[in-house]
Amino acid sequence: MEDFIQLKKDNVLKIGIKDSDGKDTGDFLEFDLEDIELGLKLNQCQKKHNENIQNVKRQFIIIDKKEDKKGKQLLSWKEEEKIKVLKQFYKDEADALDLFLGKNGTRKLLNGRKPYWTMYDDINEMLKPILPKLKLSMDGVVDKIKKKYKETGKENTLK
Repeated sequence: MEDFIQLKKDNVLKIGIKDSDGKDTGDFLEFDLEDIELGLKLNQCQKKHNENIQNVKRQFIIIDKKEDKKGKQLLSWKEEEKIKVLKQFYKDEADALDLFLGKNGTRKLLNGRKPYWTMYDDINEMLKPILPKLKLSMDGVVDKIKKKYKETGKENTLK
């Protein structure tokens, strides 16, 4: 028999995910409530989103300034290029959201749906009710540390 050790999961917020019909998908998001970088991750996610929006706008301007090429294809060259830009934008948006949601968090929330233009805003709206539960500040962690060291008589090291 082997011995094992395991970390406690008492400070992990686990949020279940439902599909568009309200049925449980079996997937969930997990947030470590003692992750001191959670607020930073959310800020980084928002910054990346803003950069993604600016990037797609710049690329569309560049494409629009070029001469369109008609071929034997159904779509023009400009249309194809814009689709490629949007496809990369959707990938970048999912990567930005995953900074906060965790690996494949965006995919779990989309539940099989392909990324779309307002995906970031929609997911942000979904997350609003749980943000207060995440306590995206250091206060909760600092209070726990102070309490722990107060109980052991070592509080003076954290003043």
